[in-house]
Amino acid sequence: MAAGETYLFLGPELGEKLDALARIRNALPPGTEETVFYAGETSPPEIAAVLRNGSLFSEGRLFIVKNAELIKKKEEAELLAACLKNPQRDTVLVLVSDEIKIDRRVEDCVPKEHRKIFWELFEHKKTEWLASYFKREGCSIDESGVQAILEMVENNTDALRRECGRLILFLGKEKVITAEDVEKCLSHTREESAFTLFSAIARGNLLLSLEIARSLTASRQSPQAITATLAWCFRKLRDYLALISAGPPGDFELRKIGLGSVKTRADYAEAARRWSRADAALALIGDYDYLLRSSGAAWEEILMDQLIFRLASRRA
Repeated sequence: MAAGETYLFLGPELGEKLDALARIRNALPPGTEETVFYAGETSPPEIAAVLRNGSLFSEGRLFIVKNAELIKKKEEAELLAACLKNPQRDTVLVLVSDEIKIDRRVEDCVPKEHRKIFWELFEHKKTEWLASYFKREGCSIDESGVQAILEMVENNTDALRRECGRLILFLGKEKVITAEDVEKCLSHTREESAFTLFSAIARGNLLLSLEIARSLTASRQSPQAITATLAWCFRKLRDYLALISAGPPGDFELRKIGLGSVKTRADYAEAARRWSRADAALALIGDYDYLLRSSGAAWEEILMDQLIFRLASRRA
C-alpha cells in the first residue's frame, strides 16, 4: 500500500466496513502505529496537529476518525481538508461514518476510488449470509431460526456475526437450531441494541427505554444509527397496523411482513396499542434526527432523552 493515503468509509453496514478496515490494516508494515479519534470528542485542530507530525519510532501510522459526519464547521472542515490534500508520507487516514455523506469540503479531498458507501444488506442477502455462516461453522439452522435471528439482531453483519457466534457457543454444533433456540439464547446473552430499545418503547417502559438508550450511546453507537433503526421498526409497525385493520392476521401474513417469532409479534401488538398511526412516530423520529444532526454532540444526550420519553410515553 502506498504511503500518504486517505479513505472514506460511509454507510450503516458495520461488518463489511470493519472488514475493509482490516484489509487496510493487514496491508501496512509491521509496527505501524494505530490511533483512533472520535469526532465530537477530539477537536479537528487536535486531530490535524497529530496528523501533521511525523513519527520518529514506527514504520508508519494508521489514523481512524470515527463519526466523521460531526466535522461540519467551516473552519474545522477546511483544516482537516488541508491535511487530506497533503498527507504525511508515513500516514494512512481513514474517515468513518454511519451516514452516507459528510461535509463536502472534506469528502472531496478523498480520492473517488477510496470512497465507499457500505449499504445494509437486502433481506434475501442477509438470509444467504446467515445460511453461509452456519454452513461454514459446521452447524445447521432451520428457516424459523434464520427468521428469528433477523428479527432479533441489529441490521448489520458485524452484529449478526457476533450473535451467531454466541448461539453456536451456547447451543453447540450437534442440533438443528430453531426459532425457539434463538429466542431463548439471544434473550439471555445478547447486548442491548436499537431493537431491544424498540421493544421497551413498544411496551411503554420508560425507565428501561431510557436505560437502554444511555447504554447504546455510552457504547459509542451514534444517535443517528439508533434513530435509523427505530424508524425501520416503526415502518414495520405501519405494515402491521395496515394488516390488522383488515382483521386478525394469520401466521403466513405475519411472516410475510417479517414477524415470525412470538416475542416480536408481541412487541408489535403492544406498540399498536400505543400508536394507532405509525406515521406520527416516524415524523417525530425524523424531527429529532434532524435536531441531532444539526445541534452538535453537547445536545445529543438531552435530545435522545426527549425522543425516548415522547415515544415510550405515547398513548394513541
